[in-house]
Amino acid sequence: MSIAIEKRMRWRSGAEARALAIVTGVLVAFGIVTLFSASSAAAVVRGKPGYGLLLTQSSGILLGAVAFMVAARMDADWWRRFAWPVMIVGIVLMLIPVMPGLNVFSSKIGGSNRSLVGGSIQPSEIAKFAVVVWTAMLIDRKKNAIRGFKNGVLPFVLVVGTLSVLAKMEPDFSVAVMFGVLMITLMFIGNMRIVHIALLSAVALPLMAYQASQNGYVRDRVASFFADEQRTSSETPGVSEQQRMALIAVGSGQLLGVGYGEGNQQRGRLALAYNDFIGSVIGEEFGFLGIAGVTLAFTLYGWLGFRIADRARSPFMALLAIGLTFTTVLTAFVHLAVVIGLLPNTGLTLPFISFGRSNLVLTLAMSGILVNIGSERERVFENHATDPRIPMTG
Repeated sequence: MSIAIEKRMRWRSGAEARALAIVTGVLVAFGIVTLFSASSAAAVVRGKPGYGLLLTQSSGILLGAVAFMVAARMDADWWRRFAWPVMIVGIVLMLIPVMPGLNVFSSKIGGSNRSLVGGSIQPSEIAKFAVVVWTAMLIDRKKNAIRGFKNGVLPFVLVVGTLSVLAKMEPDFSVAVMFGVLMITLMFIGNMRIVHIALLSAVALPLMAYQASQNGYVRDRVASFFADEQRTSSETPGVSEQQRMALIAVGSGQLLGVGYGEGNQQRGRLALAYNDFIGSVIGEEFGFLGIAGVTLAFTLYGWLGFRIADRARSPFMALLAIGLTFTTVLTAFVHLAVVIGLLPNTGLTLPFISFGRSNLVLTLAMSGILVNIGSERERVFENHATDPRIPMTG
């Protein structure tokens, strides 16, 4: 008598993928706790309940959890086929804030048009994802042709350079630089010739320095940083005041911190304590150990992501995993370096922790893609354990 056995396919996560999911969950949980402390005073000033921004962020966590699960179950190779549409969407969204006639749909925050729909959507976050997916796809498609300049390097420079120009027009100098760094990193891993890296650097670095000198807020931030104004003066100009307050917050935390909810700098002294400078709230309330713990968590996230890349199912997925991991970890380390005074203010948020739904949803989706890359398909036979006697065909 024959027995019909129903079979299906499912994703089986590897050890690194499961560990990365746990690290992601821990960072999100820590982030929502920290955000409540960092944002409650700001919410009250806006005439909202102290938990107002917490509720908004919680909706982002729910959407991000859905995005994570969908991305973890969807074959990551899918992104190769849709790399161009993703890039086109990224360019169009970056165009809206700077294009006359379209910028009425954008929201001006802090003198820059960087968001849409009242600040709910950050085009630059989607564009960073587009740079990673599109660059990984094109490197995989071109293979050794990437070692040429006209047919290898130039297409990358033209497309990603367009995004950098749009970011500069917002203006968002840090994101413009980030696009270039992501592209060069992936191209270097993809066997780009060193001479071409040197050539691009010789052109890009002076151009960046010139653009920075022409941009008032960038020039002032860099000048203030090198003049050490945020440390040496109690009457610092506005451009360095935020960083000075961040350093005071971190310094007052000492080893163990002043205690959860007991920080003072976010009570009107430190602007954007729940966003660009949330790392300083961690330093004040949880001390050196808090900053060290977050740093170690992102270090572990990076190690797991690169392990997943090393064991990826295809060269495209390896590049995609490297790009997604590098994007998240670099952003985190730059943010932490700013709040402890190692870098001038860049305006980059702390992934999983800073306030911002679009950033949170996208970063969780990127983590889901990493989990999928770190997984393998396996065949499951309903109502039975996998039976080795049944041929694995069809």
